[in-house]
Amino acid sequence: MNDRQQSATGRADLHIHTLASDGVSSVTEILERAEAMGLDVIAITDHERIDAAQAARAMAEARGMRVQVVIGEEISTRNGHLLALFIEKRIQPWISIRSAIARVHEQGGLAIVAHPLVPYPLTCTSGRTIRRLLDDADPAVHPDGIEAFNPTTAGTRWGARVPQFVADIGVAALGSSDSHRAEDVGQAFTTFEGSTADDLRRAIETRQTGWEGAKYTWPGQLGTFRRQLGKYASGIRDNVGGKVRRDGTGRDLGYPGGRQRPPRLSVDEASR
Repeated sequence: MNDRQQSATGRADLHIHTLASDGVSSVTEILERAEAMGLDVIAITDHERIDAAQAARAMAEARGMRVQVVIGEEISTRNGHLLALFIEKRIQPWISIRSAIARVHEQGGLAIVAHPLVPYPLTCTSGRTIRRLLDDADPAVHPDGIEAFNPTTAGTRWGARVPQFVADIGVAALGSSDSHRAEDVGQAFTTFEGSTADDLRRAIETRQTGWEGAKYTWPGQLGTFRRQLGKYASGIRDNVGGKVRRDGTGRDLGYPGGRQRPPRLSVDEASR
């Protein structure tokens, strides 16, 4: 699968978590799943960090994979979660969503509001806040798109309203898996003309995107939650014992204290 074939409609999953934050799968597992699902582009969007995304991009390039990796981050703002795409530097969390969008744009990135309208103020942005951003005289604080479909079962009642809301306000509509385990990558995805990350970016900027996907099941979501709890428990044991788990990235990307350990990934390591 080394040769990229131009397709009429590309597929991109732009909301994926790894062991670096609250996911339970390694970068290697996620890349292999993305390839198996025939995705053209993925974004690794761990909470408040981009090191696994950088590792994923290096791995995909070194191994000649078909899928292209966009560096992203899911930023916790004071007004809900924001997906930063096409960035190279981490964005500080717990600032206003207005400031976070501006900082994403300062890097030349794109800002996507994640899973909006659900009445969970710490994670989901309200429709009122989104409209205020779009009405702001400063275009630097306008979101570039909204996650119109997120398959997470929690908040389904409110999530059903998002596609019409996005159509009404006229921004790019995206679909993403918000996956926390490799087998869920591709459960939902954004469609766009072309097949490359550049094509995807152009489609978002011109609001020429669509989405496809299906909701997770409650048993599946509970299974993910159990695996997350197991990860945290084993992580505490490994951290106390001074162990560093290696899951395809050459460093600990999912355990307490991992943030303080500098990345050790090189392209040579990634290609093995």
